[in-house]
Amino acid sequence: MKTCPEEIVNPAETVVDTVGEAKIRNPISLGRFVDEDEAVLVHISRGKVEKPGKGKKCGRAYFEPAGPRSKVYYDTSKTKCAVVTCGGLCPGLNDVIRAIVMTACHEYRVPSVLGIRYGLAGFIPEQGYDVVELTPAYVSRIHEFGGTALGSSRGPQDPEAIVDALERMNVSILFMIGGDGTMRAASAVIREITKRRLSIAVVGLPKTIDNDINFASPSFGFDTAVQTATIAIKGAHVEATGAPWGIGMVKVMGRHAGFIAAQCALACQEVNFVLVPEAPFDLHGEHGFLAALETRMKRRNNAVIVVAEGAGQDLLDATSRTDASDNTALGDIAVLLKREITAHFAAQNIDVTLKYIDPSYIIRSVPANANDRIYCSFLGINAVHAAMSGRTNVVISRWNGRYVHIPIDLVTRGKKRIITDSNYWRAVLESTGQPAAMRKE
Repeated sequence: MKTCPEEIVNPAETVVDTVGEAKIRNPISLGRFVDEDEAVLVHISRGKVEKPGKGKKCGRAYFEPAGPRSKVYYDTSKTKCAVVTCGGLCPGLNDVIRAIVMTACHEYRVPSVLGIRYGLAGFIPEQGYDVVELTPAYVSRIHEFGGTALGSSRGPQDPEAIVDALERMNVSILFMIGGDGTMRAASAVIREITKRRLSIAVVGLPKTIDNDINFASPSFGFDTAVQTATIAIKGAHVEATGAPWGIGMVKVMGRHAGFIAAQCALACQEVNFVLVPEAPFDLHGEHGFLAALETRMKRRNNAVIVVAEGAGQDLLDATSRTDASDNTALGDIAVLLKREITAHFAAQNIDVTLKYIDPSYIIRSVPANANDRIYCSFLGINAVHAAMSGRTNVVISRWNGRYVHIPIDLVTRGKKRIITDSNYWRAVLESTGQPAAMRKE
């Protein structure tokens, strides 16, 4: 089986940057502090491992555990923080914001946490967005609602202008919540901070409903997205079984990675075909999707299809359009599938009943479920601990069951995708019963 690219890590790449040496006693009185000698193994194999020796280095890499340290860098009584949410909506954003504010205010008693409105655009004076003073009272109930209390936006902003704003507001710590584009923006902001020799820490919290960010295992909101999507899929199944030659089709999010579609298939056990970006397929021909669908329909008289939005893009006309985040605009695979499925069966004088459901905006806008709510709380809490100890250029994630610090450069060097010769994908195929490949050999 192929090794996941995100697991191939050089030990030097896991070293976490700091803004300076932590010398102040941590004011937290409860719990234990992380021992600086603790480590979380990135990857291990039972294969041959080189032992350290002359001129050799052990290839094993470790992540730094997250959590409070015995010493902090910032004088917490004089530290001002800022929080910004960027990119598309995702369940759990408000939970992360709330956890950051509650930890910063109650544990470290910082005098101020500012909320930046509408993403990175909120740093730009010309946009005219006011900042929000985030207090425990302000955030006390925001976790009950979907979306983000701060608003969001897409698209890059000038790093110099962002750092100018941080200096004007006298911000010492910036928490950036967003996807890989936001983390790349964070890298640019950090470079500008370093250039100016400022002691401003930047901590990222990786957000992607598609679950495609490196080392975010999983990303917050993913569990809620799957839970919500399964409701639509169960509806599609009811529609498919309630009509002769019934087909239910549900499109879910997943530009480059089909994790939501795959996880939904495993959760529902009612899905017959999962189409994802990682597994190209042909429409026509004896090995194509339409032939496989026809076989299923003649045997069972109904079918449920779950398709990720980025699946089958090679079957559509390429586009040069991009969105504000410089993502290439996707063609609508669902429109193509509806047309081709209907035409395929019409050619055999079969009138199929095809019901199409796109729950994308519902999925991303609902409040987080219990599992994601707990996960988001720990992410926000550990982000504050990391920043107060002087860590910067780092994201908070969970790895091998532990919350860890991961350098932003590791997170942004690629995207996590389904490995189609993995046991995970095999389980999806076994659940659906679809052919392992639906294209000409």
